[in-house]
Amino acid sequence: MKWVTYRSEQGDRVGVVRDGDIHALAAGAELIELVGRGADGLREAGERALRSPAVVVPLAGAALLAPIPRPPALRDCLCFLDHMRNCQEVMGAGRVLKDAWYEIPAFYFACPSTVVGPHEPVPMAPGSRWWDFELEIAAVIGAGGRDFTPAEAEQAIIGYMIYNDWSARDLQMRESPLAIGQAKGKDSVTTLGPYLVTADELEPYRRDGRLALEVEATVNGERVGGGRTDAMDWTFGEVISYASRGVDLLPGEVFGSGTVPTCCLIEHFSPGDPASFRGWLKPGDEVALRVEALGETRQTVVATPAPHPIPARRNPDAAPRRQRVNPARSPKVPYVKGLHEVGPNVWAWLLPDGGYGWSNAGLIAGVDAALLVDTLFDLRLTGEMLAAMKPITDRHPLTHAVLTHANGDHTHGNQLLDDTVRLIAAADTAKQMHHEVAPDLLAAVQIAELGPVLTPYLRERFGPFEFQGITLRLPDDTFDRELTLNLGGREARVLNLGPAHTSADSVVHIPDAGVLFAGDLLFIGCTPIVWDGPIANWIAACDIMLALDAPTIVPGHGPVTDADGIRAVRGYLTHVVEQADAAHEKGLTFREAAATVDLAGYAAWLDAERIVVNLYQRYRELEPGMAALAQNELLALMAEWEAAR
Repeated sequence: MKWVTYRSEQGDRVGVVRDGDIHALAAGAELIELVGRGADGLREAGERALRSPAVVVPLAGAALLAPIPRPPALRDCLCFLDHMRNCQEVMGAGRVLKDAWYEIPAFYFACPSTVVGPHEPVPMAPGSRWWDFELEIAAVIGAGGRDFTPAEAEQAIIGYMIYNDWSARDLQMRESPLAIGQAKGKDSVTTLGPYLVTADELEPYRRDGRLALEVEATVNGERVGGGRTDAMDWTFGEVISYASRGVDLLPGEVFGSGTVPTCCLIEHFSPGDPASFRGWLKPGDEVALRVEALGETRQTVVATPAPHPIPARRNPDAAPRRQRVNPARSPKVPYVKGLHEVGPNVWAWLLPDGGYGWSNAGLIAGVDAALLVDTLFDLRLTGEMLAAMKPITDRHPLTHAVLTHANGDHTHGNQLLDDTVRLIAAADTAKQMHHEVAPDLLAAVQIAELGPVLTPYLRERFGPFEFQGITLRLPDDTFDRELTLNLGGREARVLNLGPAHTSADSVVHIPDAGVLFAGDLLFIGCTPIVWDGPIANWIAACDIMLALDAPTIVPGHGPVTDADGIRAVRGYLTHVVEQADAAHEKGLTFREAAATVDLAGYAAWLDAERIVVNLYQRYRELEPGMAALAQNELLALMAEWEAAR
């Protein structure tokens, strides 16, 4: 039989489904009481309902609740070890599980009070941006008991249903260092339904003691994963037997199977290629879970208000944050945060110290028009900048914005620009933006436990930024190598001098003001990093910038400079080539070259550890067949280099 609980004008009702109709019992009947009668008692109640129902309603129009809306206990088990292997691999810990996973049929307690029905809206966990689902099946206890053998535990199961273990992956990751089990990452909502299908009805699907049901999960109609439930490593009988040791299991208690491998989002995240990830669930997404013989759940994700903040406590054992000071001095304007006029109707927005994420931007005003050069790493920083610029943009409306390259610290604030502002970028910048790490995934570096070296390195550099709520806005217009903009009679030249730092690196030259916005082709007082190269092309870009003969130059990072700043970056890049080539000729690997490199006067620049990536890129130029390393591997190497120094 298939049992349901549904909402009616007379209150919640219980009934048996047959031929597209619900044959309801009398008002007041509850499924949890019926399952407590055991399999025979439940069958008798169902047969009476089919013979003489209190009411018959179409299944198609019924507002289905969870079959047991408030289970006395809700346990989620981890029966599919491939799911655990996949998740562990995503976290960078490989696929080898600890012995305990093979010795203990593990489970944790979920929250019975947040159970919802198969078609009800699903509120995201407050404060979570990494919202995920998990396709499972659930076993429901009948008459109850304790100290079951595995065989007795199987007999105690009165029926099965679909179980969706909604998961806040960021909260789950944030809580994991506590090592006390699941908490806010898992208790916001659990879906059960649509039916409680009695065990006898599923006997034709049993294979070697396991239910062999085909399953499939989709998001907005797109298949995410699928498989069969007989891939379980631990059986329901084994996990229920383990849970019943010294514990009374009550009628209606629910045991989830754990996730059928591939039937959740997190298993499809690749640390080596994060840009390939489809992204976490967003408000409006529809998640459908289908399980052979158990039916389908279909639900829409909805937003929730932000949680009330709870201030952190000071850790008395934490090392004090290092004071980072950019060693460069500007011959033009003080290197302090804020808006600085660097030429007639030309301003630079500066964000010290110029390290990771602390980037500069610019504003050029013409008659009834203005051009913005880049946005910033998060919405708070970008909003603050745009507010400071408002007295200018009220007089000179913002009409265009140029993105110098694809990195998030120059693009994440794009959504705050009015729709009337035309976003412009080199074609290769627009293309690369499709493959950059999504903003909400960047939040992983703020909460993930990635070892004693990489964890503090990433948190120091990325911890100050707020990656929540960012929706990346892509360019409206693209160009290849050069573009001239007319800002109400004022000329702005945009030149793509890449690839170098990234796949395309644009500069904005304002000839009448003698100002050049150099983007990340210039890092002043902080170390350049060659994500793409070739290095020779970056050196050539420095020569082109020198030839423009602009007296005032605004770098992507660091204080405002002049031609000497360009020469300093050119000198660093030349030094990298010389050091790499000499080490390569000696037969050293790039790691060995990084360990012995002589940084000379460049050692005082911020983020000197970027030498590791720069040497690696030069070695790839010298050895075209050299294996490529993922960005996360390069970050780890930089963290290790810095720790060793």
